[in-house]
Amino acid sequence: MKLRNTFFLIAPLLFVGFGFYLKTSDSGENILLRAINASLQSAHYDAPAVDDDFSQKAFYTYLENIDANKRLLLQSDVDAMKVYETKIDDETKNGTYSLFEKSLEILDRQMKETEGYFVEILAQPFDFNTNEEVTFGDETAYVTTPNELKNRWRKYLKYNVLTRLYADKLAQDKLVENSDTVFTTVSLDTLEAKARRGVLKTHKDYYKRLQRLDRKERLSMYVNSITTVYDPHTNYFPPAQKEDFDIQMSGKLEGIGAQLQEKDGYIKITNVIPGGPSSLQGDLQSNDLILKVTQEGKEPVDVVDWRISDAVKIIRGKKGTKVTLTVRKPDGSQKDVTITRDVVVLEETYAKSLLIKDNDNLTAGYIYLPSFYADFRNPRGRFSWKDVKAEVEKLKNAGVQGIILDLRNNGGGSLDDVVKMGGLFIDQGPIVQVKEKGRKAQVLEDRYAGAEWDGALVIMVNEFSASASEIMAAAMQDYGRAVIVGSSSTHGKGTVQRFLDLNRAVRSKDVPDLGSVKLTIQKFYRINGDATQLKGVRSDILLPDNYMYIKTGEKEHDYPMAWDQIASSAYDAKQFKIPAKVYNKSQSRVKKSTTFQLIEQNARRWERERADNTYPLSLSAYATQEEKDKTESAKFNVLKKLVIDSFEVTNMEVDLAVINTEKSRQKRNNDWIKSISKDPYVHESLQIIEDLN
Repeated sequence: MKLRNTFFLIAPLLFVGFGFYLKTSDSGENILLRAINASLQSAHYDAPAVDDDFSQKAFYTYLENIDANKRLLLQSDVDAMKVYETKIDDETKNGTYSLFEKSLEILDRQMKETEGYFVEILAQPFDFNTNEEVTFGDETAYVTTPNELKNRWRKYLKYNVLTRLYADKLAQDKLVENSDTVFTTVSLDTLEAKARRGVLKTHKDYYKRLQRLDRKERLSMYVNSITTVYDPHTNYFPPAQKEDFDIQMSGKLEGIGAQLQEKDGYIKITNVIPGGPSSLQGDLQSNDLILKVTQEGKEPVDVVDWRISDAVKIIRGKKGTKVTLTVRKPDGSQKDVTITRDVVVLEETYAKSLLIKDNDNLTAGYIYLPSFYADFRNPRGRFSWKDVKAEVEKLKNAGVQGIILDLRNNGGGSLDDVVKMGGLFIDQGPIVQVKEKGRKAQVLEDRYAGAEWDGALVIMVNEFSASASEIMAAAMQDYGRAVIVGSSSTHGKGTVQRFLDLNRAVRSKDVPDLGSVKLTIQKFYRINGDATQLKGVRSDILLPDNYMYIKTGEKEHDYPMAWDQIASSAYDAKQFKIPAKVYNKSQSRVKKSTTFQLIEQNARRWERERADNTYPLSLSAYATQEEKDKTESAKFNVLKKLVIDSFEVTNMEVDLAVINTEKSRQKRNNDWIKSISKDPYVHESLQIIEDLN
């Protein structure tokens, strides 16, 4: 159970009338927990009772956060802390830290102990001829003796050395095979010693970072173990960390253009920012796990078990410099991805469109919308609904017979924009219902008569379409206005968060800056009364994708808010009617498609790879497994070289004047057109547009 941050929506300012008085001697830590408790109990949308059950959830969340891989604590250490298992609720209310203090004592002792383990173990060569295995996974139990813990470390370190040794041996074998000049090989023992030195350095560096953690940083982890019991998106941010909210690297001027998340000891890619360096490079994808970071001309740095703030420091860098990320793909394969850092290109994060057609000669418009962006600081700035409206107008002038709105990987954004954008496709009526704590649901609607586009409409979604994207898809589905195409369901995040200054909870000016909490204050409901929370929006037409058998979405978080229903708002559900033949013809095409059959087979492969947490520790067995995985993976390489016959993707003439002003824009545009022309999901959406006409 790791702390998780995903998407959030912009919400109105939150004003809360609550707080408590302090004795003049109270300050800092003495009031932090009480201020958080007062804030969340008063302002959270659905605050749970802070009782023994709450305490147990926080306790086990904290255990996971301090030792997710169970290579630090003994069962006896857990038992020593378990005395406080049902007391966190009392400590939260009283502002005391008995469990936290006890955990620091145990952690400091075990860090010294385990540091000795890996130094001793890595001092001697490993025997990679023995047939043994190592298992990783959430089900691993705590060990009971120091010898058992040491043996767990031995297997873990042996696996780390083995993966490096195999990679180095493979690289050497290829050099020998392909080199035109004399190449001096080194022995397997030499390669093994080099791999051990690398693993030793990685772990020494990691423990140095652990030892540099100050009390405030450790306290933040403890406090967040408590706040996350409210829901996955309610978190505590110390004053120094608020600016790094969600570690959105795209928010910086220079970097790789990706959003990161700490998950089970790994740094995970949660989103590749459209138009950023990673997006343009093309190999980095959501759900990739970063294993190593290599600067130009330097040795790789292993970032497994790193704190996300430390990893970000070495991943970011100046424009023009290169960084290589060694990532583990969802199918278990590893890949080196070299990215040239750059300024994130803002134009690529805005709505844009293309003309698409095939041999049926029906022309449709394709609109790509990466987020529901809005410039709240500048009324004359860019707003997603205005930009989509402009694209629709251009497409109408180009004579399209249908429009495809692509909301895949769209994490949400402005609530106001999604309401206004929905109004572009219906005459008028409700778009979404928003409910606050203790209040009736407010219906947000398009009040302007007339639609910008009343023709055929397809909306594309996937597992990473969240928040505002789900509102848009749900509203159009409830009206029967659009065919929703994509994964079995969208992300399922139907809540809104807002930052609250903790000092507002304290009726005293004589306290230091306590930081902020990001808390859930609202919940979304479809116009039919169903929450989008957890369930998301189910596609009308399911298209296989690589994640279809992998558990994703809001429901995979710990302690997510529940799904529920409220009364339906008044809307005309019979205003539009999509013929059954549209769904039937698409399903028939998908079943016959060799491409979609191959995608589903690959999804099954990913599922098998993720389910297998046991790895061999002999070099021969590991090499056999790697070759087998490589051979199986090669079957699906055709998906990367996909060619769709007679699928024509072009720009509108009106856009070319701007695109041709500079070579970088031309390249980005050409790459985009090339990717869309190979996209089977866009092609099938075009077929659906044809069926709607």
